[in-house]
Amino acid sequence: MMKKRSISASKASLVLFLCQMISALDVPLDSKLLEELSQPPTITQQSPKDYIVDPRENIVIQCEAKGKPPPSFSWTRNGTHFDIDKDAQVTMKPNSGTLVVNIMNGGKAEAYEGVYQCTARNERGAAISNNIVIRPSRSPLWTKEKLEPNHVREGDSLVLHCRPPVGLPPPIIFWMDNAFQRLPQSERVSQGLNGDLYFSNVQPEDTREDYICYARFNHTQTIQQKQPISVKVFSTKPVTERQPILLTPTGSTSTKVELRGNVLLLECIAAGLPTPVIRWIKEGGELPANRTFFENFKKTLKITDVSEADSGNYKCIARNILGSAHHVISVTVKAAPYWITAPRNLVLSPGEDGTLICRANGNPKPNISWLANGVPISIAPEDPSRKVDGDTIIFSHVQERSSAVYQCNASNEYGYLLANAFVNVLAEPPRILTPANKLYQVIADSPALLDCAYFGSPKPEIEWFRGVKGSILRGSEYIFHDNGTLEIPVAQKDSTGTYTCVARNELGKIQNEVQLEVKDPTMIIKQPEYKVIQRYGQVSFECIIKHDTTLLPTIIWLKDNGELPDDERFLVGKDNLTIMNVTDKDDGTYTCIVNTTLDSVSASAVLTVVAAPPTPAIIYARPNPPFDLELTGQLERSVELSWIPGDENNSPITSFVIEYEDGLHEPGVWHYQTEVPGTQTTVQLKLSPYVNYSFRVIAVNEIGRSQPSEPSEQYLTKSANPDENPSNVQGIGSEPDNLVITWESLKGFQSNGPGLQYKVSWRQKDVDDEWTSVIVANVSKYIVSGTPTFVPYEIKVQALNDLGYAPEPSEVIGHSGEDLPMVAPGNVQVHVINSTLAKVHWDPVPLKTVRGHLQGYKVYYWKVQSLSRRSRRHVEKKILTFRGNKTFGMLPGLEPYSSYKLNVRVVNGKGEGPASPDKVFKTPEGVPSSPSFLKITNPTLDSLTLEWGLPTHPNGILTSYILKFQPINNTHELGPLVEIRIPANESSLILKNLNYSTRYKFYFNAQTSVGSGSQITEEAVTIMDEAGILRPAVGAGKGKEDWKKEIVNGSRSFFVLKGLTPGTAYKVRVGAEGLSGFRSSEDVFETGPAMASRQVDIATQGWFIGLMCAVALLILILLIVCFIRRNKGGKYPVKEKEDAHADPEIQPMKEDDGTFGEYSDAEDHKPLKKGSRTPSDRTVKKEDSDDSLVDYGEGVNGQFNEDGSFIGQYSGKKEKEPAEGNESSEAPSPVNAMNSFV
Repeated sequence: MMKKRSISASKASLVLFLCQMISALDVPLDSKLLEELSQPPTITQQSPKDYIVDPRENIVIQCEAKGKPPPSFSWTRNGTHFDIDKDAQVTMKPNSGTLVVNIMNGGKAEAYEGVYQCTARNERGAAISNNIVIRPSRSPLWTKEKLEPNHVREGDSLVLHCRPPVGLPPPIIFWMDNAFQRLPQSERVSQGLNGDLYFSNVQPEDTREDYICYARFNHTQTIQQKQPISVKVFSTKPVTERQPILLTPTGSTSTKVELRGNVLLLECIAAGLPTPVIRWIKEGGELPANRTFFENFKKTLKITDVSEADSGNYKCIARNILGSAHHVISVTVKAAPYWITAPRNLVLSPGEDGTLICRANGNPKPNISWLANGVPISIAPEDPSRKVDGDTIIFSHVQERSSAVYQCNASNEYGYLLANAFVNVLAEPPRILTPANKLYQVIADSPALLDCAYFGSPKPEIEWFRGVKGSILRGSEYIFHDNGTLEIPVAQKDSTGTYTCVARNELGKIQNEVQLEVKDPTMIIKQPEYKVIQRYGQVSFECIIKHDTTLLPTIIWLKDNGELPDDERFLVGKDNLTIMNVTDKDDGTYTCIVNTTLDSVSASAVLTVVAAPPTPAIIYARPNPPFDLELTGQLERSVELSWIPGDENNSPITSFVIEYEDGLHEPGVWHYQTEVPGTQTTVQLKLSPYVNYSFRVIAVNEIGRSQPSEPSEQYLTKSANPDENPSNVQGIGSEPDNLVITWESLKGFQSNGPGLQYKVSWRQKDVDDEWTSVIVANVSKYIVSGTPTFVPYEIKVQALNDLGYAPEPSEVIGHSGEDLPMVAPGNVQVHVINSTLAKVHWDPVPLKTVRGHLQGYKVYYWKVQSLSRRSRRHVEKKILTFRGNKTFGMLPGLEPYSSYKLNVRVVNGKGEGPASPDKVFKTPEGVPSSPSFLKITNPTLDSLTLEWGLPTHPNGILTSYILKFQPINNTHELGPLVEIRIPANESSLILKNLNYSTRYKFYFNAQTSVGSGSQITEEAVTIMDEAGILRPAVGAGKGKEDWKKEIVNGSRSFFVLKGLTPGTAYKVRVGAEGLSGFRSSEDVFETGPAMASRQVDIATQGWFIGLMCAVALLILILLIVCFIRRNKGGKYPVKEKEDAHADPEIQPMKEDDGTFGEYSDAEDHKPLKKGSRTPSDRTVKKEDSDDSLVDYGEGVNGQFNEDGSFIGQYSGKKEKEPAEGNESSEAPSPVNAMNSFV
């Protein structure tokens, strides 16, 4: 019976590997075999038992399964069949059991509340999912209540009640003020677990009217706000100090029930003045180390991953200088069911026996019940091979019809566990999966591994034969592996040949031949030798090899373990390396490496470059090797070695290097032992047990190292226990359900004796488990299977040999394999800082759900569309990674006035977890870019046409365009600035009533509600005359007339013709086109003799202005002369009388200009200086702010009188804006008069 059960277990493991369940085979199986094997259904993915859904989104209830043939799916709802075809809102995904309830297209989430269960069925059985309870999340509003102000005496305690609405799931509570800033908390003021805000004693600074409790419902991403609470603290002197009393919990004792594996939270908040300090103890025991945390200023005791051992009485003590108060909380830890042994899939052959075991524990003890294909086993169809014995089902002499899926349900009042395990009865003849006549090639004296991957049910027996009809292989010279592989530990040339693998069971037999070829090893029969070469000489290294004639060798040369320099002086031949014109930089180690497809060998030599010797030359060379090595004073752990130095060759010996060979473990390999000064010829050497020592000595001088001496006699030390354990012990899982323990093996001489092995021990950390140990051969890895995902383990590896164990090893902490994170970060919030920058917040995921080493969070974000253009584009997702347990990050480089989406994912060593729901946010408007172009066309005598393009980046909704323009005179001075606001829907404008023959500068920019964007500038000139040239008629009435047409504004009654030829006859026709048709009239005229073709306004000419200035200056000089001459003629009595009564402090207002004489400012009438010209690159520099104090005289030129009145108010900048300083002392001309109406 035990033999059959062992065979069954191995076959079960085989098929589980085929079905990607549990890998228990060492041979790979091909996809064709997988397609042929039948398998009952297995649930691979399902929704959680308690599934809270967002009522605004579609409900997806997962159910995925696999099997052969592929299973079909059905559902029950509230215990009865759920007919999906009768509900238009419910669909099932193709080739899947996953349900999708269409809520976003009219469905109501509340209508689909209930308990759902999925069944996956094929001809071999039926698997069922857990009971999935669907509940939509709820975020109810706060009930309205009238809140009276809290009047509290300074030093008294106070509790502000939150009483949030009951939601699903419960909301997260926090307190903030009107400015959405979290209220500061301390030992004196803190929030309790129930959301209330506790004041141990109030202080005057607690007075405020905006204590606001917020409730955040994560599933619906909503926040509800309670009405603000007002607190007014009044002072009484003196403030009375009080000893502590507990605000929560009340009374002296209370009870608390928590479930195993959960987090235990105990809270004590006390009132008192001074503020009490809280301390926690466990009566009759210690608080658990590494799982105990204190939060909320030690008012909350937190114990993670609680177990039954954490039950007991916990006391909190509140103490200040006046006394103390305490409270005892009696904690009872119950347990929902948890697995001790979950049932495992069972694969049997017809007639075999097997068992399904389902063992669970809990508090209270769970009840175990069995189902077969989803039906209670008591009412399931009878199976004579099946017997139920409590938590075990025993199968005897199974047949193919016994295949089924069994469900084990372990339940108590705190929950349940449901596990599916199938029994699959297969009858399969043997199959060999290794390709026929596969060729294996190995090097002589190395191991040969010949594969024979197989499958069959019952498990086939494997035999190997030499040749096709040779005898069966047996004996110590062969090793037969459980996966069918034949190992020849030391293959020789005569091992070459054909090997036959035979697999047989009671259903048949099959065989397969493979070929083995044993090749001669590659050897370097002439190695490169040490060379000393003078500068600028030539040197050559040889590397002559011997190899198997069927293998193609390649030779590579290295210098100092790197590639040869890219220098034409290095010549690589078939079996040598030559270096021409040697320089100092060629000094180094040169290595010859020979590679074939099966092996690789190498040899090295040192090149020393020396200067050319003087004449006569003194030969400096490496020393000759030492000789006459002798061992004396042999002990178990030491020996004395002596030698005679060789000739030092004109360079003193600086040191001796002692090397040893271990003829027992590594014959032919020499290791460094020690180094002694060149004056010493004996040394005491420390030895290790179980090493067959030989020693040699190398002399060293400034030129280099000598050749090694001849080896000493051998000395074999006695065996002993290992002195040390393996180093670099690590435990890192490669899969979610295993723990890979690795270490660096001891070297041969470190074994200290024969039979080196390792004792590998492990146990789960923080669990009261015994050590599990296994002794393995001299390897460096051991894999522990069936571990929980990412849990810590204590690990130790101890060396042992035939004489005993090494010292007790130290423990290291490792982790079983990681799996992808289970949950997405919650409560993702986006705070838009400005139009190009946003800050994203999220709540960290629980560490238990990370299922690995937390590496950080990734934020995926992308632009959905521009809000101004309403056009979609290719979505380019951007990713920002925030290392560690960060809960916020900045998103730079956003585009203004756009809609974005983002989600957040947690990352561990395995990969990324699921994404959080997409969060939509919008960036506000920004200022636009400059218009894409500004063109000025159709210049006329008094108008210009402006055309422009939309800004390339509107960055918002355009509200208008701003056009500023000003004339530029012949001296490049700017005239008055005119500003026009243009509606945003316009793309052109005709400017009228301009001066003719005048250059204008235009400044044009767009505006959004945020402000003005950058401007674009352009210059244009109105024409001198609005004249079109009419070409003269050739032959004056003879031949065909050539007309030129000009369009004239309909409001004009004249048109000036320009560019006519003097003394020529022209015919002119004026036509009018209107609603009544086209009318025209003609006339003939002749131009006069040649004269200037353009009339110039003399008032605008420079020479005329200069002449007028000279005349004015002359008149001023004449007036001064006359005044002087008049004064010399004596004073008139009336004038004397006026002078006598004049008051220099009081000057009347001048009647001629209406200004105060004291503050007359000549600068108000000065023309703008040349320095105010627009830069030549046609850009307008941004000046100081318009409301700058300097512009109003409050800079260095502004002063105040003693009474605070302001003086110097006209001393500010007058040339800042081109719109100022444009007045002129000249008489106004008609052109200026016309400008005043623009």
